[in-house]
Amino acid sequence: MTDCLFCKIVEGEMDADVVHRDDDVVGFRDINPQAPHHVLFVPTKHIATLNELEADSAALIGKLTMAAKQYAERNGIAEDGWRVVMNCNEGAGQSVFHIHLHLLGGRRMNWPPG
Repeated sequence: MTDCLFCKIVEGEMDADVVHRDDDVVGFRDINPQAPHHVLFVPTKHIATLNELEADSAALIGKLTMAAKQYAERNGIAEDGWRVVMNCNEGAGQSVFHIHLHLLGGRRMNWPPG
């Protein structure tokens, strides 16, 4: 998608503070962090919302989660705890329509979230 912000980051056409990159997943720091560690993990393949996932997408969602886990371990937040959030559509807070997993950590997380 030529107008997708996250596709531009994946393709290297837009700067981002990239913390993870492999064939399927790119992770980069959120520009408006809500925690000391706030990283977005996106698939390299454009999928607009979680509603567009198919049965064969399970492995891709697993790869997003594993990339987040590896980041948490590498950055010393795994033991204290970290949160994963995925929003689907505007009513849930999705503002960029390319699925992404938010990793939040480095501070106490309250419940319920906003």
